[in-house]
Amino acid sequence: MALCNRVRSGISLFNKSTSLTSHRSNLQRSLVAPSISLASRNYANVPGEKDQKVKVPLALYGGSGNYASALYIASVKANAIEKVESELLQFVEAVRNSSKFSQFIKDLSVAKDVRVKVIQEVCGEAKFSDVTKNFLVIAAENGRLKNIDTIAKKFRALAMAYKGEVKATVTTVVALPPEEEKALKDTLQEIMGSGAKVHLEQKIDPSILGGIVLEFNQKVFDMSIKTRAQQMERILREPVSIANI
Repeated sequence: MALCNRVRSGISLFNKSTSLTSHRSNLQRSLVAPSISLASRNYANVPGEKDQKVKVPLALYGGSGNYASALYIASVKANAIEKVESELLQFVEAVRNSSKFSQFIKDLSVAKDVRVKVIQEVCGEAKFSDVTKNFLVIAAENGRLKNIDTIAKKFRALAMAYKGEVKATVTTVVALPPEEEKALKDTLQEIMGSGAKVHLEQKIDPSILGGIVLEFNQKVFDMSIKTRAQQMERILREPVSIANI
């Protein structure tokens, strides 16, 4: 309860000083020419459906952002966001768990047709959807699998926005007990309102000494002992004016 009260207090003070700001050929072309607006192109054709314009919910930048955005559009058109998200995370996990596979996808000296053949076999064995399979094949062709971890993280952010989820990260010295974690999540849910679903992740960082650091909605609420000590140190180092004594 004390933790939740500190969170409420910290956010309340913050709000006083700042205001809260309110199928494949087509996919291939979009990824080869990412400078063209992603939202204006047709990335996936779903049989029997008219062309559907999809708006990307977050502005992502760089090559990885372009790939994540293109995959998002294809996934929405195929009505397969959750399935593609799950499959992409499975692929990333497989890369992390195999040093040989990780080295293979990052080695651009490997012939393109070899990279593509391996990825096709992996996707077939895993029974990935066409959207995921086509995306990974194109990424292999273009030598972008080396960035798959970053692409997956950005795609997950888009998928969360699509599902109305808000990611919140709490950093503490030791893991929060289950009851405190639930209370914090409930507090954040109340703050965000019923229109959003809070997804809370914990991070452990002994260097903050104590307290918590909370990040959500692109904002950081630093209530750590480390930051308080640094603030106190700055105050003590400030020169004292004799005239004010």
